[in-house]
Amino acid sequence: MSSTRPRSFTIRVPATSANIGPGFDVVGLSLSLHLTLTVQIDPAAPVAPPAITYSGEGADEVPLDAYKNLTTRVALYVLRCHAIRTFPQGLSIHAANEIPFGRGLGSSGAAVVAGVLLGNELGELGLSKERLLDFALMVERHPDNVTAALVGGFVGSYLRELDAAATEAASVPLSEVLPEYPPDAGEDWGLNPPQPPLGIGHYVRFGWSESIKAVAIIPKFELSTAKARGVLPASYSRKDLVFNLQRLAVLTTALGQTPPDPELIYEAMKDRVHQPYRKALIPGLPEVTSQITPASHPGLLGICLSGAGPTILALAIGGYEAIAEDARKIFKEQGIDVDWKLLEIAGGSAVETRS
Repeated sequence: MSSTRPRSFTIRVPATSANIGPGFDVVGLSLSLHLTLTVQIDPAAPVAPPAITYSGEGADEVPLDAYKNLTTRVALYVLRCHAIRTFPQGLSIHAANEIPFGRGLGSSGAAVVAGVLLGNELGELGLSKERLLDFALMVERHPDNVTAALVGGFVGSYLRELDAAATEAASVPLSEVLPEYPPDAGEDWGLNPPQPPLGIGHYVRFGWSESIKAVAIIPKFELSTAKARGVLPASYSRKDLVFNLQRLAVLTTALGQTPPDPELIYEAMKDRVHQPYRKALIPGLPEVTSQITPASHPGLLGICLSGAGPTILALAIGGYEAIAEDARKIFKEQGIDVDWKLLEIAGGSAVETRS
């Protein structure tokens, strides 16, 4: 049960890039852009709904109603799964966001992980990292982004095959996990949400060479994950699956070697499962991934689509500006403007209590 004393804490969740070429829905990488929540609880404050303020990326489109905002709805889901009906009195949250929306950098995954951590802290639940992941996976059904955001680094993950009852519980429609609260919803609306099964997701953290940085080349348009998934085929040839499996097996070790091998990594970051089908949604994608190579751009290791896109992720040990500016020129020929950022590989999510 949550306490009645005034409290304050911060939650910091990194951006993520999923897939890294051949690892579709399998691998993720945490990056040094963050969603930061600054939370204060004053139980002596007058009774009022939670106060939410927001700055940074997406500030003009994020709902500030705690029953509509994704992060606070996830937090309430976690609380209600532990028989805590509502938010604590005197709750105020400021969200400062550096992660662009709809660009393939894990903005929704970060919001979900932040919500799970927020619920855990508000209820003083003391959930393990594995249980926090279960709650995140009830909302964000693909493990690559949320796992990397939670634990940090270069991460591989899978969803465990569950027994029949647990499979049914984990397959509850998202509309039941996070229902849309009607305007007249009171504290009794939406109680008793579906509990996540134990151990939905499992993961391992791979090695990462400290010399490798990420150049995120970010086109100035949004692409929804649903739309980017909608263009993928229902089945694949054995040849294409073997192509990806071979490269993923090499890539997960190659990115941890020092010094990293550009020839090995560039080939290992190629993909036949998702990127070829998304090129129509992202003009310039085939040109960027084929024309920018370790031979033409010394320091480059590999280049791929970040998550569902449209961001391009280039892993490199130098020559960052040349990589980014030449990618900018290619996109400009397609009539698309881009920003670019040089990012480090980030640690996982962190909660810090403030005195």
